[in-house]
Amino acid sequence: MLRDRRILITGAARGLGRAFAEHAIAAGARVAVADILEDAGRTAAGEIGAVFVPLDLASPASIQACVARASAALGGLDGLVNNGAITSSGGKTLEELDVDVWDRVMAVNVRGTWLATRAALPHLRASGSGRVVNIASDTALWGAQKLLAYVASKGAVIAMTRSMARELGADAITVNGVAPGLTLVEATETIPAERHRLYVDGRAIQRQQVPADVCGAVTFLLSEAAGFITGQLLAVNGGFVMH
Repeated sequence: MLRDRRILITGAARGLGRAFAEHAIAAGARVAVADILEDAGRTAAGEIGAVFVPLDLASPASIQACVARASAALGGLDGLVNNGAITSSGGKTLEELDVDVWDRVMAVNVRGTWLATRAALPHLRASGSGRVVNIASDTALWGAQKLLAYVASKGAVIAMTRSMARELGADAITVNGVAPGLTLVEATETIPAERHRLYVDGRAIQRQQVPADVCGAVTFLLSEAAGFITGQLLAVNGGFVMH
């Protein structure tokens, strides 16, 4: 499905990002794994047959350098998966949330998504069939409590996806979003058991969500088969939210 397509995936040292990278490679893509976790990123890239590029989504200069290095290593870019994000605000009410935490979450999750897409645009235009997939969260669809900064940032990513799609359609670049539910990865190990039970009990498909559940949607949206789909959000959560 992705034969010889060149894909950059941010936040791909572990968790969902690594799963997306493995699935894309299995589908025939050449992949650059980008992450601030350099040791884990290099290990992951070596294990799955990708290239690694360092990335700090809070740094505009790092984003620009990352995209340039990924494009050079792969010989161009056909797709970008904006997966890198931080939570940081979990467990605090809107009254308890620190301003500096809010600002960092927005810098990484929202500004980072914008700047990574902007940096990739010349390469995606040159591709002739560029694809951007923004990883949002279904928390922005149902309003998870005590997670305000993260939820707000993912709501912004959803809105940005639509605006980007409007702007880039003339360049034959599609921009879509995927909103996973609570998924069993390293980043969710500290989430209380009752939140996991809330998800399982509320799903139409009543089981835990694993990274493989999300990979098919991302790979499809990166493919040439999705060339007439843009500005859309696909909620992949077993029916917890039916969007």
